[in-house]
Amino acid sequence: MKILQVMAGGRHGGAETACIDMCVALKEAGEDITLATRPNPRNRRLVNAGIPVYTLPFGGSIDLYTPWQLGRLMRKIKPDIIQTWMGRAAAKIPVNHGNIPVVSRLGNNYKMKNFRHSDYFTTITPAIRDYLIENGVAPDKVRHINNFAETEESVTPVQRSAFDTPDDAPLLLALGRLHDAKAFDTLITAMVDVPDACLWIAGEGPDREKLEAQISRLNLQNRVKLLGWRDDRAALFQAADICVFPSRFEPFGTVFVQAWAQRVPLVTSAADGARQFVRDGEDGLMVPINDSKALATAIRTMIGDKSLQARLVANGYQRYKAEFTKEQAVKAYLDFYRDILNR
Repeated sequence: MKILQVMAGGRHGGAETACIDMCVALKEAGEDITLATRPNPRNRRLVNAGIPVYTLPFGGSIDLYTPWQLGRLMRKIKPDIIQTWMGRAAAKIPVNHGNIPVVSRLGNNYKMKNFRHSDYFTTITPAIRDYLIENGVAPDKVRHINNFAETEESVTPVQRSAFDTPDDAPLLLALGRLHDAKAFDTLITAMVDVPDACLWIAGEGPDREKLEAQISRLNLQNRVKLLGWRDDRAALFQAADICVFPSRFEPFGTVFVQAWAQRVPLVTSAADGARQFVRDGEDGLMVPINDSKALATAIRTMIGDKSLQARLVANGYQRYKAEFTKEQAVKAYLDFYRDILNR
């Protein structure tokens, strides 16, 4: 199957990572994948996988160049399916895209005006599917497909010494864009009440200076490290003792699935995504949003209870195997594409 993927994301972010992961997974499954996206150093992974990458500006409303070039690309490669990621990519699909079905993947409750040229939809949570149906999309044109996480074999953990982290200290790992929605400020505040632990935050974004200032103000420089954007997720997880996912706003959040896949105990906030999937006390510990005291209590509980850790890890890994593997996600997308083409 020939699939044109269209992503208009930024340099860093979860949706961008999910797009790259899915493109590579579909390519590995034997599909013919092409990606149109913005320039990004991370595109090298796609090129290395043998995926043609076309870079376009994906600018604002006055950007007429991107739709024109997308139209040319469609006529050149003649895809069976066009798959867009997020609202901006969908909005740039040209009006005249022939008889090629456009499938738009939603990771949030985006404005529907961006999807006027979309024919079908995939959503990463049941709640987003419900949102589309409430906004007039026919139920048989929407399919909920989970994000997936991969387990990597024979991973060498990141050396703690690389970030001046003691080998005997409980190590917490948080991943995501350095943005207010991710609530890393709440987690950093919680670290005051978890005095024996260290924290790595892997990610980049606009809140870096604010978080650095908070770390300095709370005198946590020796225990809290901002690692920047990383492409070695599995190696980070294997170095850590606990994954913490403190988001304020998170429609899904693949981090909790990655923790399950990598068999690392999970502490999460009750943001939308985690609340729809994580079972408090069974496969993770869940705390209220913006509650640094509750977050610190949950982290201390996890550190002090090895049997709790083992139970949550075992149950979380079973959830991953049952619902969030790469093979399941690829099959679900291909089944939906075939269903669309058969119509």
